[in-house]
Amino acid sequence: MKSELSRRALLLGGTAVALGGTSLARAAAGITTETAEAASSVKLGLASYTFRNFTRAQMIGFMKELNVQDLNAKDVKDHLPIDPAAEAQALADYKAAGIRLHGAGVISLATDSDDDMRSKFEYVKRAGIPVLVAGDPTPQDLPRIEKFVKEYDIRVAIHNHGPEDKLWHSPLDVLEAVRGLDPRIGCCIDVGHAVRAGTGIVEAIHAVGPRLFNMHIKDLTDFHDKDSQVAVGDGKMPVRDIFEALMAVQYRGFVDLEYEVHADDPMPGVTKSFAHMRGVLAGKGYPAAG
Repeated sequence: MKSELSRRALLLGGTAVALGGTSLARAAAGITTETAEAASSVKLGLASYTFRNFTRAQMIGFMKELNVQDLNAKDVKDHLPIDPAAEAQALADYKAAGIRLHGAGVISLATDSDDDMRSKFEYVKRAGIPVLVAGDPTPQDLPRIEKFVKEYDIRVAIHNHGPEDKLWHSPLDVLEAVRGLDPRIGCCIDVGHAVRAGTGIVEAIHAVGPRLFNMHIKDLTDFHDKDSQVAVGDGKMPVRDIFEALMAVQYRGFVDLEYEVHADDPMPGVTKSFAHMRGVLAGKGYPAAG
């Protein structure tokens, strides 16, 4: 898992960020202070589902190796259990490791029960997490979600799941459904699922704008085949254009790597993905946060 290729990719990615973040590099690229400040909105994080076959302790070790401190945690394995006592232990472990939790999910909010939905919001509130990434709500669930968003002041980002999803193929479908709702209800754009639904990612980012609360990033070699996922940078995903669009809309959330292939040995692909994303930012003279 700790191959020479992985270590070299991580080192190159980190070095590129260090060099690219200098004022000299920004000046050479024609980047003003204002655009450099806008770039600080591109913050890289990790979706814990990437390490779904590994324990919390193992994932913390991997995150240290990757130099990633920001996590979108899911109730998978023992990453962030919904049981209050187990959740408290997980939160203590993350705090001790210097890991910050900015999102929770994907969490199903498809329910006709106030008690069930309240338990999900309580779970996120206990963790002090500002964004609940939601899966599978129906249009009929949205008024109930809005009620709890107002009560808990937690943003809900509805995740699109591509052409297989019965409702939310694209972030544009989510946007259309939530336009008239509380502004704390918005989108988690999963770029891999979105492109398979035929959605232009750059256009979607601009359309969603202030209702974009989280992003899951991945790469594909074939935008019609979800099984064609590869390390970010090895496929067709327009990563540079995505980052530029996020800067343009002044996105303040996280871009979370969700690497769903090679579940038993994800580190080579994960390492390469972070190195590529950091390198893209550094190549434009921007520092990468995360």
